[in-house]
Amino acid sequence: MRRHRIPHLVLFAIAAGWAPAAAAAPARAERPSADAAAPPQAGSAAIALAIQEEAGGALKRFYAERDFRPLWASGGKIGRSAGTLIGFLETAELDGLKPSSYDIDDLREAVAAPRGGDPRAVARAELALSDAFARYVRDQRKGGVRMIYADKKLKPKKPKVENVLRAAAFPKSFDDYVTDMGWMSQQYVRLRQLAARAQKQGVSEEVMARLHLNLDRARLLPSPWTHHVVVDASSGRLWYYGQGKQAGTMRVVVGAKETQTPMLVGTLQWAILNPYWNVPTYLARNSIAPKVLAGRSLASLKMEALSDWSTSPRKLAASEIDWPAVAAGDQELRLRELPGAHNSMGRVKFLFPNGEGIYLHDTPERDLLKKPDRHFSNGCIRLEDAAALGRWLLQKPLPRASKAVEQAVLLPVQVPVYLTYITAAATDSGVAFRDDVYGRDGGG
Repeated sequence: MRRHRIPHLVLFAIAAGWAPAAAAAPARAERPSADAAAPPQAGSAAIALAIQEEAGGALKRFYAERDFRPLWASGGKIGRSAGTLIGFLETAELDGLKPSSYDIDDLREAVAAPRGGDPRAVARAELALSDAFARYVRDQRKGGVRMIYADKKLKPKKPKVENVLRAAAFPKSFDDYVTDMGWMSQQYVRLRQLAARAQKQGVSEEVMARLHLNLDRARLLPSPWTHHVVVDASSGRLWYYGQGKQAGTMRVVVGAKETQTPMLVGTLQWAILNPYWNVPTYLARNSIAPKVLAGRSLASLKMEALSDWSTSPRKLAASEIDWPAVAAGDQELRLRELPGAHNSMGRVKFLFPNGEGIYLHDTPERDLLKKPDRHFSNGCIRLEDAAALGRWLLQKPLPRASKAVEQAVLLPVQVPVYLTYITAAATDSGVAFRDDVYGRDGGG
């Protein structure tokens, strides 16, 4: 399958950890030692030489790619990002981690040491910061909660040290990347801030435990540097991200309590214009069959019955269908709603292969999107603005099918989609939780 090469693929590659091969480091024999080369005032060349001599393992591999230029130091001095990182480490309990794991006192000493301008002291502080940063990021990615990974390639793995640092070095502003915790999802950052606020207010252990459950769900989401879509089935909202920022958001209708939208990760691959709607078997039994037995025809319902679920089924005649058997659950019947303005899928649906029968789609039922509680669907996600999402996924306006027939359009880039469930929200007075409609927080 051919994929078009576009700029945000490069962003995804580096954020995900697969970047071009490292440039070879200059031969060590051709370089003088840092002590011999260092002028009275530590210059960038002297610091680079010191980093080359002090670094080892994964850190050396990373710094060799950038000719041993520092990440944390500028103009011979360690920058403000060092203090930001130390602040995160001091409050690592908010992440469910132990601050004592990060040798914070030693890190502070290392950061304070180069104030006299010694390039070796700068290099040691630089390497200590990168080591602590990589360990912290890797630890934040641990654990989480159970998700269904329809695309096994998206199942999270502990990132390599050099990949963590490559991703941090990519944005234009390293300071902003650290300050914004740009390696984590925006949902995670928001919840972490909310947990800090709740902790200061002295909330109960029960509230903090529920907050941490939400954080564990959010830690599985990518950073905004990864091109992806997130659907939150608690709030009934969708976001899409790329190039380090939120590209858009909209309301969505999600599964009702009885037909929940699952915690699911997959890869969006197709836009289907003028889609059919394949009616779930339980709806054919519980909804359509009673209507037909009460006198409606499939034609009046703008539906048709098919012989099977293959790619080339035969259309069934009315005389071939035993509706009492369908209503009783003794016969399984494939029904599909015909394309058109009336269709429950609306103008377009976006497919990602999964065994749960879930997809994102347009909807003619616009009133449901205006409701504050939007748990009404059979599990799929109904979109407030399918055209906007389609434009972002296709990188051009959503085309119109030439005829009122189903038409498949391959996305130019396959995009990960994450279906999650985050109940915690901020209020003026502190933390609050939306109704736990699905009972996943342990409540009603």
